[in-house]
Amino acid sequence: MTYAVTAVSGQLGAEIARKLIALPGSTPVIGLARTPSKVTDLGIELRPGDYDKPEELQASLQGVDALVIVSGMAAPEDRIQQHRNVIEAARAAGVKKLVYTSIIGPEAGTRFSPVVQSNRQTEADIRASGLDWAIGRNGIYIEPDVEYIDSYKARGEIANSAGEGRCGYTTRSELAHAYAALLTRNELNGGTYDLNGTPITQDQLAGYLNRAFGTGLTYREMTAQDFVADRTAELGAFIGPIIGGIYEGIRQGIYDRPGDFEAVTGRPHQGWGDYLSTLRA
Repeated sequence: MTYAVTAVSGQLGAEIARKLIALPGSTPVIGLARTPSKVTDLGIELRPGDYDKPEELQASLQGVDALVIVSGMAAPEDRIQQHRNVIEAARAAGVKKLVYTSIIGPEAGTRFSPVVQSNRQTEADIRASGLDWAIGRNGIYIEPDVEYIDSYKARGEIANSAGEGRCGYTTRSELAHAYAALLTRNELNGGTYDLNGTPITQDQLAGYLNRAFGTGLTYREMTAQDFVADRTAELGAFIGPIIGGIYEGIRQGIYDRPGDFEAVTGRPHQGWGDYLSTLRA
C-alpha cells in the first residue's frame, strides 16, 4: 500500500502524515501540497496538490492506494468543487480508498452552517464515488484557546457566546491518530465518525487553563451578535462570523456528544487534564 495526504503544508495534514510515517512497516507516504517547496520537515516524497488543478492532482495521485483528503479552507461555495476535483482525480488515478476530514457542526441556522453544509456535500460526493471510503467529523480544536492564553490573561476572562453549552474539543494530534486509523483499518470503511474528546463547558475550560498556566480566568457570556462583532473586528469579515457561528453551535448543544474516537482508534481520547498538564510541564 502507498498512502497519500493532501494539504501537508497545513497543520492537520502535516500531523496526519507524521502519524502515518510512524506506523510500523515502512509503508510509503506521499504528501501533496499546493506549494511543495514550503514543506521542509516531513522527510517524505512531496507532489503538487492544488485543489484547483485537476490534471495536476491526477498526475500526483498516480500509484497511490489510499488518500486522506484534508478539507480545504476556501469559501463554502468554492470548496465543494475543489473537493470534487480531488475525488475525480483520485478515481481517475486508480486510488482505491478515500478518507475525508469533515467537521461536526450546526447544519442550519448559524453563521457557520454554510461551511458545515459544504462539508456534508463533500461527504455525499465521497459516498457516491464508487471507492472505499471513511469519513471523520472533527470536533473543535482546543489549540486556539491555548495559543490565545496571553490575550485571555490580559483580559482576565474568556468571553464568548457559548453560554452553558458543552463543547467536544479535540487536538490535531488526536485527530491525526484517528485519521491514520481510518486510512489503515478497512473494517472502518463505510462509516462516518465523530472525532472529539469529552465535552466541557467554558467554565470548565477556564478551570483547566487556570491549572495549566496559573491564571485566574473566569468565563463571561456574550450575546451572539456581540461576539460576532468582536471576532470580526479582530479576524475580519470572513473568519469572524464563522467563529461566531461555531459558538452558536456550542450554545445549541451541537458539540455535546460522546464521539466515536475510541471505536476508531482503540483507546479513549486524551483527557483535558492530561493534555493541559503536558503544556504546563
